[in-house]
Parts: sequence; structure tokens; C-alpha cells
Amino acid sequence: MLEWRPWVFAGKKAIIWDLDNTLYRITPEFGDILDSVMARVCIEQLGVNLDFDTAKAKVKESFAKYRDGGEIFYRDYGVDVKKFYHAYHDNVPYELIEPYEGLAERLRLLSLEQFVFTYSSHSLAEKILKKLGLFEIFEGRFYSVEDFNHTKKNESADAYIQLCQTIGFDPTECIFVDDSYSNLIYPKEIGMTTVRLYYRENSAKGEDYIDAAYNGINKFLDDVLPIFNAKDNTQATDLSAN
Repeated sequence: MLEWRPWVFAGKKAIIWDLDNTLYRITPEFGDILDSVMARVCIEQLGVNLDFDTAKAKVKESFAKYRDGGEIFYRDYGVDVKKFYHAYHDNVPYELIEPYEGLAERLRLLSLEQFVFTYSSHSLAEKILKKLGLFEIFEGRFYSVEDFNHTKKNESADAYIQLCQTIGFDPTECIFVDDSYSNLIYPKEIGMTTVRLYYRENSAKGEDYIDAAYNGINKFLDDVLPIFNAKDNTQATDLSAN
């Protein structure tokens, strides 16, 4: 973050984490594998009449254009969104995911209530959290878009409203952390404080729906742990007056 603005976190009671590319890193190599999975699912399970290389190129084009690797297939090839959603998540090779060293210990230091909200299916999210060694922290506290009858995080505020009702916090009491800037528009719209995680450069710099941006989760934790280790959030409340 270019400017340290601790007051944006004042009075917060809960933090909602994205899962994929937030609580673990989707490396370029793993991202390419995921693109291949999407392409093969479209061809082999969903009837898209393309060769593999063309389908994979379409996945990359779709993500660049729509922030969704499947969108071109829904629009141009008649692929059913829900069928794509489940077929893709049933084939994600989560075993290849590498956990961040020491992340579980750092998360346990936070005094905030913590939750996960993910695009991944509920069953896949459970597998990933177990692979990351984070399941004990988030057991009974992780939610998928499918839990709220959605297949995307960036299509409406409805899933976020349902999420806040489910976890029992007003949106204004929540920090929402995601690597995808398009997933921060609706949380901000309903009153959440939004944090964007990036890895190369902050491509959404200056957007008014992003309150803070950090180069990865550990940089973010470096700043918020001193605040939310404070009893009853006293330090964060004091900072809001500065």
C-alpha cells in the first residue's frame, strides 16, 4: 500500500478472506494448469467443439476480458454456467497447491472473527483448506458462492448481503480481502472495507471501491496484526481519531 491509512480498519469486527490466490498463491505455472483444466472440461464434458489449444486460448482470452475464464463459453458456445462450474471444480488438482509457510500461526493472532468466501465449490474449498492446514481455523466458517445460489462473485451484491446475514455481521463491520479487483465492487457497494491483494503490480490503483492494496497477504498482515492484536479493537478505534 502506498499510503498507510489505518483508520480505514477502525471499528471492524470481522474479516472475510477470499480463498484462491489470497490464502495461497496461484503461481503462473499453476494458473496455466487451471486454464488447461477449464479447456479440457469444456471439450470433454460440455461438448465444446474446439481443439485443445484453441479452447485454452479462449480461456485466457475470457479471463482477460471478463475476469472469468468460462464467460466466452457461456456467451459464444452455449455452455451452461452451472454445469461448467461443477465440472471445473470437480477437476481442479488441488493437491498441487503449496501453502504459505507460517500463515496459520499468523491468522490465529488476529482478534477479528474470520471467514472465507470463495468462488470455489464448497467441497473443493474444504479440500483446499485442509491442504493449506487452515481447516481448523475456518471449520464452519467458510462459504462458497454456490451456498447462496450463485456461480460468480462479481455479478451482484446479493451473495455478499446473504453472506453477512449468515455470519451475523453488518457489512460496515467487515473487512473483505480479495485478489480480484472485480470482486471488490459489490462488497464496497454494501459498506464493507475492501482490501485488494496483488502480486506483480496493482492494476486497479486509484479505484474508489478499493480502500487498501497490498503486495500479498503477508504484507497486509504486517500492517493489521499490530492493530487487531489490541484488546477490543481499542488501537484501531484510537487511530480513527488521528
